Amino acid sequence: MINVFIDGKEGTTGLQIYDRLEKRADVKIITLSEELRKDVNARKECLNSADVSFLCLPDAAAIEAVALVDNPKAKIIDASTAHRTNPEWVYGLPELSDERREQIANAKRVANPGCHATGFITLVAPLVKAGIVSADYPFVAHSISGYSGAGKKAIAQYESADRDISLSSPREYALGLTHKHLPEMVRECGLEHKPIFNPFICDYYCGMCVTVPVYASLLNKKYKVNDVREFFAEYYARQNFIKVVESDKIPQFLAANSLADTNNLNIYVTGSDEQILLASVFDNLGKGASGAAVQNMNIMFGLDETTSLI
Repeated sequence: MINVFIDGKEGTTGLQIYDRLEKRADVKIITLSEELRKDVNARKECLNSADVSFLCLPDAAAIEAVALVDNPKAKIIDASTAHRTNPEWVYGLPELSDERREQIANAKRVANPGCHATGFITLVAPLVKAGIVSADYPFVAHSISGYSGAGKKAIAQYESADRDISLSSPREYALGLTHKHLPEMVRECGLEHKPIFNPFICDYYCGMCVTVPVYASLLNKKYKVNDVREFFAEYYARQNFIKVVESDKIPQFLAANSLADTNNLNIYVTGSDEQILLASVFDNLGKGASGAAVQNMNIMFGLDETTSLI
C-alpha cells in the first residue's frame, strides 16, 4: 500500500491527481479536515508519514513544504515551478531517455514538468541531443491552451454567465516574452538562449497544442520532413504515452483538445522539405500536469507506469 498525501488538493491539479488515485486498491490517500488543511503542524505530520507527497502549491508554498520534510524515506513530486531547474531534483519527463527514467525510478525528489514546457521539450530536446539542430538555433514556439491551465480563478471567470466578451476570443499573453516555463525549456533542451515563446489561452476547458517551426536549411543534417518524422518515430517508439502520427493520418486541422482526459501526447511533423512544422498535442491537465505526476509516482514505486492512466 502506498500512502499518498496531496498538499493543495483543492486546486485543479490536486483534484485531478486525487481523482486518478482514489479508486486504486494499492493507494491510501491521507487527508486533512478543512480546518487543518493549512495547519503547518498537521501538514508536516502528513508530509512525513506519507510514502509520497504531491505538492500542488504556489512556488513559495512548495519550497516551505519541502522544508517541513525530515523523514529521509519520504518522496515528493512537486507540481509547481519551484524545483524544475534545481540540480538536486530530477526533472520528471521519463520519455526523454532511459537514463532519465532510471533517475526518476531512484529519486526521492521529482519536479513535475510544466505543461507548455512538456510540449516544447518533447519536440526540441531530441533534435538537439541528436545534433540535428544546434543549441543556438533561434527557436520560436507557439502554444494554445484551454482555460483550465490558468487556475481556479480563471476557470470561474470563463464559466461565469456574465463574463467579459473578450474571453470568447483567443488571448495572447506573456507579451514581454517572459514565462515561468522558459527556464526549464532552456535547461532540458540544452539551449544556449531562451526561445521566443508565444502562448495563448482559449475558450475551451482543457487541451494544448505546442508548435515549433524550423527551417530545414538551418538543420545540421540534410533532413527532409519525412526524415524528421521518422527520427521522432524511432526516438519515441517504445513509449506508452507518446505517439508520432504517420503522414497519411495527419488531419487537416489539429484540435488542441483532441486528447482531453488522457495522459497521451501526439507529435505531428508537417510542412514541407523547406519549412518543417513540429506540433505536440496533449491535455494540459493530463500529460501536462496530473497525469504526468501519477506516471512519475508509478515509476518511482516500480509499478507499470500506465496504472490508472489512459
